[in-house]
Amino acid sequence: MKIALFVCLFLGVLIRIMQLQYKKCTLNNLDELVAISKNTFITAFEKDNNPEDFKAYIDVAFEKNHIKKQLENPDSSFYFVFKSGQCVGYFKLNENTAQTDIKLDETIELERIYVLQEFQGQQIGSCMLQEAIKMAFERGKKYIWLGVWEKNRAAIRFYQKYGFSKFDTHPYYIGKDKQTDWLMRYVLDS
Repeated sequence: MKIALFVCLFLGVLIRIMQLQYKKCTLNNLDELVAISKNTFITAFEKDNNPEDFKAYIDVAFEKNHIKKQLENPDSSFYFVFKSGQCVGYFKLNENTAQTDIKLDETIELERIYVLQEFQGQQIGSCMLQEAIKMAFERGKKYIWLGVWEKNRAAIRFYQKYGFSKFDTHPYYIGKDKQTDWLMRYVLDS
């Protein structure tokens, strides 16, 4: 059985068990998207970064007009994830020139995937990742890729568990602090 088919079948089982719903964000969701984006990023990374650099990054990356421009880009899509009617996280996919590094038609970037802290440990992140993989497969992509901070060992293990492998690195700036992200990809079987 092809891996992508297995992933889609596995996803179907998880969704039925988890009862997760996915909703593509629109401009009407801008304030909520900014709030959840800031919340999840701060919770995940504030403790590991210089406070001044971190604040400078947050002020730019999650500024309302910056997120609005991304929402208006037809090659970027944000999705809220709901469990029992409550928003529990979100993810973002980029295609074509919206991708941050690899800008090929046959690829799709999973730029963000976050679960609110109070819902972590419930396999929601796994379901979200499987949904992103399914979307990439349905769009006929050859692979889905992402960047993950080299010091975020738990996230790296998580992606490796689902078949992602490192293929390169790139610099990622938090304020003036130059960090390194691993670029990881999951090859989609057709």
